Amino acid sequence: MNDVHIQLDALTDAFFRAVSFRVGEKPEYNRIYDLFIDGGLLIKNSEETPQISTVGQFIAPRQLLVDSGELVSFAEAEIAHQTEIFGRIAHRLSTYTKSTVTTAGATEARGVISTQFVETATGWRMSAMAWDDERPGLTIPNLRQV
Repeated sequence: MNDVHIQLDALTDAFFRAVSFRVGEKPEYNRIYDLFIDGGLLIKNSEETPQISTVGQFIAPRQLLVDSGELVSFAEAEIAHQTEIFGRIAHRLSTYTKSTVTTAGATEARGVISTQFVETATGWRMSAMAWDDERPGLTIPNLRQV
């Protein structure tokens, strides 16, 4: 594994750690700003219309749910990935699992995230992340780690 792979692994892991938190803890959402370039996008595409957000727009509604006590815990983890690097750009296709606990109950899901990275003067950063959740008729692929 080369240095770029190590840096991309670290960025991806830092994202999952920033959004995940246990009961009684608070997520570290503000750490997400450091992972993305200015103008970076997060795109939830598991519904008919994609939800396209800046980092701030991604964090704000989640922080409100945490602050209100409605979102009790959330855990998301990468279970497999495939990464391609060319020069100063990279793409990672990840499969993930997530569990959510709210005041209304608990849910579990899996899905796929496509993350684009760019090398900047200060190191590698995410430029965009798009994801879709597994559902009837759409199952996650078997990715091999490279």
